[in-house]
Amino acid sequence: MIRILVAEDDTAMNKLICSMLAEKGYEPLPCFDGAQAISAYENQPVDMVITDVMMPKADGYELAQEVRRQDRHIPILFMTALDDKISQQRGFRSGADDYVTKPFDADILLLRVEALLRRANIERSRELTAGNLRMNKDEHTAYLNGEELPLTVREFDLLFKLLSFPKRTFTRAQLMDEFWDYDSSATSRTVDVYMSKLREKTAACDGFEILTVHGLGYKAVLR
Repeated sequence: MIRILVAEDDTAMNKLICSMLAEKGYEPLPCFDGAQAISAYENQPVDMVITDVMMPKADGYELAQEVRRQDRHIPILFMTALDDKISQQRGFRSGADDYVTKPFDADILLLRVEALLRRANIERSRELTAGNLRMNKDEHTAYLNGEELPLTVREFDLLFKLLSFPKRTFTRAQLMDEFWDYDSSATSRTVDVYMSKLREKTAACDGFEILTVHGLGYKAVLR
């Protein structure tokens, strides 16, 4: 399920947006100030960020800048009553992909969400490079120093997921839900075995390492 972080300090507005997203099949992650949003983003995987500009503790610009430091591709949609040129320029320079001004039309907001997610998926579907490793999701191929790296389909998908969200911790349960069938006999130990195999196969990769987050799961850290 696509998880969308919603940073909005107005409780009623936050609840409304989250309700709209849930009805469309998304998983909203509500946050009520900028600091809470930054913490939530850093501690769990998110596919998109919708943020107000004026928030306590950290504003939308600070949130966007922090997100962009960790991920250049995740879609960021600003919602704001500040529709002047200077505010919009600052928003785009902070990392925003699109703007919707308050008050907004619910259908237009959802259409913008769909468009941004579609655009991000197209961009991510092409290639991913980490040091001397190059992966192509469409072809399901991985090349290390120009030579094809033998990965199973599941190994490829796991590695591509980790590298698509560097520094993000994925719990074993999250990985099992996404990459193993519900009726599978896989356990958390199964995830550990796959990660061990990935570490062995990518030992010569100089662009990242797979770290164990004790008590939680795994993350990839770029070098």
